[in-house]
Amino acid sequence: MTGVTLVLDLPAWLTAGQRDTISALAERNDAAHGDDLLGLVLSGSAARGLATERSDLDVVVVLTDDAAEGRSTDKSPEVDEIVDSWSELTTVPPFGTEHWWSRWSYAWAPVLLDRTGGELAAAVRRLATVTPEEADAVLIEHDRLDGWVNFAYRALKSVRDGRSLEARLDAAESVPWLLDVVFTMAGRVRPYNKYLAWELRTHPLEDWPADELLGLVERSLDGDADALRETFARVRAACAAYDDRRGHTRTTDMVDGWRDQLAVFEDRA
Repeated sequence: MTGVTLVLDLPAWLTAGQRDTISALAERNDAAHGDDLLGLVLSGSAARGLATERSDLDVVVVLTDDAAEGRSTDKSPEVDEIVDSWSELTTVPPFGTEHWWSRWSYAWAPVLLDRTGGELAAAVRRLATVTPEEADAVLIEHDRLDGWVNFAYRALKSVRDGRSLEARLDAAESVPWLLDVVFTMAGRVRPYNKYLAWELRTHPLEDWPADELLGLVERSLDGDADALRETFARVRAACAAYDDRRGHTRTTDMVDGWRDQLAVFEDRA
């Protein structure tokens, strides 16, 4: 396949300079690897149309396992050339493992070149998708739901007892747990903080309108007791809907297991 003109599917928002950089990278890798070059994926800010004059390009070069053996990430001011072997790309790291954090880098990431007949594009989508079984594990086995309830509960107790600093600290710490819960229930990997508002507005969550969720997050970061209580009511409703879809009651049971301690969420304690 070396020597054949490469046809790249480049997003319309890329600048002429970015297009030239990607085309040169593609041609260089095609010349070096031929049929072992399986595809290219754009990630980072440029992939989401959020690049600034300070942004570089993040391009994932997908190679066969043998070809990737002698390659590593190559960084320059213009482009980070990130090498993925086919085995790496098609391995889905579970929540809590070393490479879980990298899964969102493939969310909404344009595939610029796919020589696998669509398998590469499917692998990219899979990395950013949480299966129902994975969702159960994240929410229940890894305690992200219980953890959010715990931090929100502690924050509300501190509000009740007049400890404003402690309330703000626990409320702020609850936010990452909340976002894991919200995105996991939607079957998606939680975005990096930098891209949270962008994802919510560009790829809305059905039950969490962007401005409403972002507002609750901001108010929670301030230790706002009403925000925590409003969020709890929405999370509880989300659990009922999630359990209904899954055909079990596990998330509802987890929340109900707090029993009388839930009174703090209703301003009764």
